[in-house]
Amino acid sequence: MSDTDGKKTLGLGGGSRPGQVKQSFSHGRTKNVVVETKAKKRVVNKPGPGAKGAGGKPRLGDPSKRPAGISDAEMERRLKALQAAKAREAEETAQRAAEEKAREEERERRRAEIETKEREERERVEALRMKQEEEDRKKREAELRAQKKEETRKAVKTDAPQTPQDRAAAEAAASRAETKGVVASGPRKTDRERDRNERDARNAKSKEDNRRSGKLSLNQALSGGEGRHRSMAAMKRKQERQRQKAMGGNQRAEKQSREVRLPETILVGELANRMAERSADVVKSLMKMGMMVTANQALDADTAELVIEEFGHKAVRVSDADVEQVIDQIEDKSEDLIARPPIVAIMGHVDHGKTSLLDAIRKANVQSSEAGGITQHIGAYQVTTESGAVLSFLDTPGHAAFTSMRARGANVTDIVILVVAADDSVMPQTIEAINHAKAAKVPMIIAINKIDKHEANAQRVRTQLLQHEVVVEEMGGDVQTVEVSAKSGKGLDTLLEAIALQAEILELRANPDRSASGAVIEAKLDVGRGPVATVLVQNGTLKRGDIFVVGEQWGKVRALINDQGERVEEAGPSVPVEVLGLNGTPEAGDVLNVVETEAQAREISDYRISAAKDKRAAAGAATTLEQMMAKAKADQNVSELAVVVKADVQGSNEAIVQALEKIGNDEVRVRVIHSGVGAITESDVGLAEASGCPVIGFNVRANAPARNSANQKGVEIRYYSIIYDLVDDIKAAASGLLSAEIRENFIGYATIKEVFKVTGVGKVAGCLVTEGVARRSAGVRLLRDDVVVHEGTLKTLKRFKDEVKEVQSGQECGMAFEHYDDIRPNDVIEIFEREEIERSL
Repeated sequence: MSDTDGKKTLGLGGGSRPGQVKQSFSHGRTKNVVVETKAKKRVVNKPGPGAKGAGGKPRLGDPSKRPAGISDAEMERRLKALQAAKAREAEETAQRAAEEKAREEERERRRAEIETKEREERERVEALRMKQEEEDRKKREAELRAQKKEETRKAVKTDAPQTPQDRAAAEAAASRAETKGVVASGPRKTDRERDRNERDARNAKSKEDNRRSGKLSLNQALSGGEGRHRSMAAMKRKQERQRQKAMGGNQRAEKQSREVRLPETILVGELANRMAERSADVVKSLMKMGMMVTANQALDADTAELVIEEFGHKAVRVSDADVEQVIDQIEDKSEDLIARPPIVAIMGHVDHGKTSLLDAIRKANVQSSEAGGITQHIGAYQVTTESGAVLSFLDTPGHAAFTSMRARGANVTDIVILVVAADDSVMPQTIEAINHAKAAKVPMIIAINKIDKHEANAQRVRTQLLQHEVVVEEMGGDVQTVEVSAKSGKGLDTLLEAIALQAEILELRANPDRSASGAVIEAKLDVGRGPVATVLVQNGTLKRGDIFVVGEQWGKVRALINDQGERVEEAGPSVPVEVLGLNGTPEAGDVLNVVETEAQAREISDYRISAAKDKRAAAGAATTLEQMMAKAKADQNVSELAVVVKADVQGSNEAIVQALEKIGNDEVRVRVIHSGVGAITESDVGLAEASGCPVIGFNVRANAPARNSANQKGVEIRYYSIIYDLVDDIKAAASGLLSAEIRENFIGYATIKEVFKVTGVGKVAGCLVTEGVARRSAGVRLLRDDVVVHEGTLKTLKRFKDEVKEVQSGQECGMAFEHYDDIRPNDVIEIFEREEIERSL
């Protein structure tokens, strides 16, 4: 379309054409979009209001084409704002370009600095290396010159010229050879050989430099040259070997032969450690023997000994029990021994006044704190008499259940005071105490107590002791007797003098300056303090912080508490103390030994636990299959009363278990499925529920979760504080499992006179009751020629035509037997009743 002539003509020039526009998105993404574009209108260069005028101001264009409501001033303001925006955009673009250029220059500068530093570092390292090589070369040349000079001198001396001229010529030749670094007598190298050697040296140096640079070119990698497989680490190792060779240290150290301690079994890795060899080498050696093993597998001692000998070491067989050799068995020297207090055990029958006597000596009141007024624990006390003598007392229970406690008390003491009541004389536990003292070979002092009673008879006590081979001084023997009264205090001074005299005779001495050892008198699990052991120190001094092992347990002394409840820092010989810091509750009677390190204590404890486990397993394995079958068959006819026992201390627990195991006979017995020390817990209740048995608590109580669990599961928990109440109740419960005894009472006899056949009933015997009474509910036996031919019950008992319950003696009646018809005249009917009688243990 053309506007030159003002006419419109048709044509293709004004149609739309395809074009592309770049569309921008966030994060710098762009996209080309195809759009349709129309041809721009050509504007004729006519002067108009929109063009710039002579003053340079922008022309505002044709007002008719301007949007409605916009004035000239507004249009001018908009044009100025558009121009300013374009100017700002141009400035920002230029500023961004300048900043990008500056950042690029900074990056180039930093890169150049880094490359410069790396180049300088490489040059410095290369300079140091070349300097070192130069020094090494000069040193080698100097050594070579000195060596060649010496060889030349020897050669000149051997072939000395006869004339002075020849000698001078030889010396001149030798000096020239020294200067050039060659032997005069050797052949000279040609220039070609020298050039080849220099070229080879340069090539070797170039390769060396390439290796040291750590860089690998593509040609080197593809050609498979030496640089491809020789790493920097390999070069360093080579240089280290050369340096050691130059210093003369390349000789291998001579292999040491060791003594390897070899237990019964050992792990492959542990064997390698003890030989100071690599585990892989030991495994390889065993594989050569045909054993496919790993480092964590165990070897027997014979195989391990073969391996040790193959590696050139010496095997020393040791036993696992050798770990206990660290416990010092010191032989004390006589000059190190000092006098120690005697350990006195008070023993005797129950209620003979042992604790009351000790209370009178200590001026205390222990007896009132014991449940039921009887001692049920071993008490350890230390008493200082008015004369200043120190005595250690052990108060043992007298009840029959505490046999092991009395035996333990006798074994750790020096003197036994046997308390016998003057009004009761010698009793069963008195005899038992005498036997314990004799077995322990401990001297006795007889304390005849309750001498102030009206019915007291001390002479009768002395006489009865003769029956048990205890001869007192009054009857020509060597056993002291003292008449005392715990209530009034009579004879106590005499008793203390007798103890002091006996202790002086025994000459009791110990070494306090050594590792402590002692015996556990009692042990318990205390809430808040953990396991607590009452220990009687026998040798050495036990101090706070000592590491010890006791039985299967070990620990570190956290605190020592004496019999007054006071904390002490140490305890010497013959001093009883409570020890805190054990990792578990030991058995009463275990021996405490102090060791040096915690590792030794752990090792000994682990060995003892393992040995006890093996012993139990061996005891079970020793039973043959026939014995197991016979025991199972015998147990089928035995009723068991199972119980779970928890006690306050180890000694009481031991006594209760022993007492309960003695209850029973061939038909019924008591089985303790679990026993322990401490409060009753949920696990005890769960075990009792699974076994369907009660839980027995002796001086302990169930905690709150255990009580709730017992209420939910219906488990009975019974508490006791007196041991004979516990034993009596368990005995009564076990008696309930006994089958009742059946006793027959004969109530009458009858003789058959005639036998009748009755329709619907069968044979009926016409009888005469000759003795007693015949009852319908009683049992009957049919005797023929005094031989029992039938035993059963009556089907009917009639008097004339009436059914009756019983028929008296001298009367006739009719009898018919249940399920039995073979009755004959002159047979005798025996009538009896059965009665069940309750049995008890």
